[in-house]
Amino acid sequence: MTFIMMEGKRIEAGKLICLLRSYRAHAEEMGSSVPEKPEFFLKPRSAIIHDGGEIIIPPESSDVHHEVELAVIIGKAGARIPVGNAMEHVLGYAVMIDVTARDIQAKAKKAGKPWTASKGYDTFAPISDAVPASKVENPQGLEIWLKVNGQYRQKSCTGLLMFSISEIISHVSAVMALEPGDIIATGTPEGVSQMVSGDTVEAGIGGIGILRVRVRSLSRIQ
Repeated sequence: MTFIMMEGKRIEAGKLICLLRSYRAHAEEMGSSVPEKPEFFLKPRSAIIHDGGEIIIPPESSDVHHEVELAVIIGKAGARIPVGNAMEHVLGYAVMIDVTARDIQAKAKKAGKPWTASKGYDTFAPISDAVPASKVENPQGLEIWLKVNGQYRQKSCTGLLMFSISEIISHVSAVMALEPGDIIATGTPEGVSQMVSGDTVEAGIGGIGILRVRVRSLSRIQ
């Protein structure tokens, strides 16, 4: 079972739903347009690893990036959830790193092909233990940051999200029903950059926690 931990209990993980370009500064650094409504893609839950785990750089990629994100853990099922009721479906929050093989993604984009592979490798979704929603007064007023080898790479605030968590939940649930254990990664602020084998990565969100992982490369396929 792939799981998330919260207050010592295991919660079976469901779908991993990841927003893109939900912080204006990140959209700009990627040379991308700013979406008018939430846009998202899926990661397999087999990509999940936990605090103390290892991000494995696959032999097919030489440019793997970190993207720190606020993750929303769904606790109550629903479809076409109204914005006004959306927060009733939130069980908790966690720190997540959306790992991306940027070179594989860029090649797929250029060819007009799906870029699922660039996001879907095993270990490409490190996630911290979750904090109950009742203990987070304002999830969109928190410091969010990421360090590589002790140096800040990303430092921002969840208040800069272009869409509210309620809007995100409502929009996603209009496309696909949400189920307990589903994870919505709300997107990353600016500062994404490459990780290499041997790096130590720390990611944190104020009031939620800190996630620490290491990076290791696999040998290139002969």
